[in-house]
Amino acid sequence: MRSCGGLGALAVSSMLQGATPADPLAPKKPDHPPTAKSVIFLFMEGGPSHLDLFDPKPELERLAGKPMPPSYGKVITAMGTASNTLMPSSRKWKQYGESGMWVSDWYPNIAQQVDEIAMFRACWADGLNHVGSVCQMNTGSILAGRPSMGAWVTYGLGTANNNLPTFVILTDQGEVLGGSKNWSSGFLPATYQGTLFRREGAPILDLAPPSTIGDQQQRGRLDLLNALNRHYGDSKPEDSEIEARLNSYELAYRMQSAAPEATDLTKESEATRKLYGMDNEVTSKYGANCLLARRLVERGVRFVELYSGSGSGWDAHSDIERNHSRRCQETDVPIAGLLTDLKARGLLDSTLVVWGGEFGRTPFNENGNGRDHNPWGFSMWMAGGGVKKGQVIGRTDDIGLRTVERPVHVHDLHATILWALGLDHVKVTYLHNGRSERPTIVSGEVVREALA
Repeated sequence: MRSCGGLGALAVSSMLQGATPADPLAPKKPDHPPTAKSVIFLFMEGGPSHLDLFDPKPELERLAGKPMPPSYGKVITAMGTASNTLMPSSRKWKQYGESGMWVSDWYPNIAQQVDEIAMFRACWADGLNHVGSVCQMNTGSILAGRPSMGAWVTYGLGTANNNLPTFVILTDQGEVLGGSKNWSSGFLPATYQGTLFRREGAPILDLAPPSTIGDQQQRGRLDLLNALNRHYGDSKPEDSEIEARLNSYELAYRMQSAAPEATDLTKESEATRKLYGMDNEVTSKYGANCLLARRLVERGVRFVELYSGSGSGWDAHSDIERNHSRRCQETDVPIAGLLTDLKARGLLDSTLVVWGGEFGRTPFNENGNGRDHNPWGFSMWMAGGGVKKGQVIGRTDDIGLRTVERPVHVHDLHATILWALGLDHVKVTYLHNGRSERPTIVSGEVVREALA
């Protein structure tokens, strides 16, 4: 009995000294040599119109004001607008760069970057409405409960900086539709979920300890709290929330010195801040997020997701001119500045930048001057991180309704992002309820022609 008591005392001593099991965020080897170390996903929430940004359709000019020809097939839309008349784009279009890629006058600064871009013009998804579609673009499923792409990346690769979160979310206005399920770890252990930074003030609430609390006292309190949590967790090994809580406390402790430096944009030169549009009230908010994203990937954060129009701000059911003019003005300079800055610092080659929303918009009108949701054919693009730049992949039909050449599903996009990071979407698996789950569920293929 004495020997048993001695072993118990040793166990308690070990807990009080802060001993922990194997670190779930320890760096892991990729499946193959990666072309990117980090991802910055520029998420235009609400559904940006490919027909008014990157996919010009002269046929819509010819058919303007007419019903959609029967040859395009039957369409069931979110708002029942399929019988409405076709509506051409009001934008002016030009070809840019050596690639001759078409871009509208809504994105004049991004247009100067087209030779860095691989444009996917034939993307498609499964959902008709925002909540399910935003969820699918993040998790691969229109139904909540699966791990987000950032969580899979964290699970597959671990951290590259122990003092910062591996997966960070930045928003610019309202709450993202569907909330935290979009950066959830799903059935993966909770420690792999994303960290939402606040929009105003310090990005992470209550990070700095009171001035009256010294480092030794802070460390002692944390060790005691860890010991108590671990004592409780030993009786519930199936509860990953306990381990996630322990890891979050430790990360928060380390972040008290690293995070303020990483998020302090005043450290940047005036020229850099201007490059991102921080000198302009219209572009300052998204510009600050883009600049913060660069600072985060520079310090080893693997996955940063930046929402524009969070709360479905790109959703233009009426007055698309007003809606998209505003959103494009907010994002054009910051995104072009991000690409320029990453390239100048030698970071673009190791950072995969992804632009897109949950779906596109229809060629027929809604409310006379807006467009409905279109998951059957829309545009997204990638730059940096091993992308074969200055090319267009795929094609929609003559009115931009459906994909007709080299369709790219959400699962294909996810497989391609993972591949650039050195992960094979078929090999990244997790046993859940007796089933070996993977990020792309049961489908998806890497878009090989998109990568150099």
